[in-house]
Amino acid sequence: MGKRPLVRRRGRGGMQFRAAATGKTVPAKYPYFDLAEAHLGEVIDLVHERGRDAPLARVRFEDGSISMIPAVLGTTIGSTINFGLNAEITQGNVISIQNIPDGTIVCNVEKHFGDGGAIAKSAGGSATVFSHGADGVILKLPSGRFTTLNPKNRAMIGILAGGGTSDRPFLNAGNKWRRYRSKGHKYPIVRGVAQAAYVHPHGGGRHQHMGGGGTVSRNAPPGAKVGSIAARKTGRARVKDRV
Repeated sequence: MGKRPLVRRRGRGGMQFRAAATGKTVPAKYPYFDLAEAHLGEVIDLVHERGRDAPLARVRFEDGSISMIPAVLGTTIGSTINFGLNAEITQGNVISIQNIPDGTIVCNVEKHFGDGGAIAKSAGGSATVFSHGADGVILKLPSGRFTTLNPKNRAMIGILAGGGTSDRPFLNAGNKWRRYRSKGHKYPIVRGVAQAAYVHPHGGGRHQHMGGGGTVSRNAPPGAKVGSIAARKTGRARVKDRV
């Protein structure tokens, strides 16, 4: 009897494939404050969370509440963060995008009002307030695409800290395994033809070959749905010679 392929076992959602909960803190979100009111917070600590490249700032507000917010570049212990419609356009302040001028670099932007921040939240990430219109505020995403958001959505001025962390080499497989394990990513990745026949549909044989085409139907059964799934075209893209 064969063994289920790894991608099929991962899809079931077992504990061995999930990101480890050890080292996690509370969700990093903006606290919900009334936009018309001004709130001042002080950064009392910078915290590293497992699986997250960007550092988190532990912010204590005037009412004594504490929140974890992704830190922008240049944040230090003792820095202040202002929440409100009339806050200054300075690094680290959180303002509604309707009051942020065009061309301003922002990060940790709310996709829906009140969600606490969901756009440009990775280390070193940032977005740009492109323009203000009748339909809403147009934001240029890190991918280069544009999206229109609710003017009331909040954003933090500046670039998120932690950029360049992914450029550092792992140097050994153990470090890479722990890195991917903290994020719940698949590692190591083994070619199907290098596996045994009972483990993978492409495995087995006297030499490493798939034994057939690598493209499968979108409606293929789970045990055979590996390779190029419903591919429109495969192979190397060739540029035709122009006459």
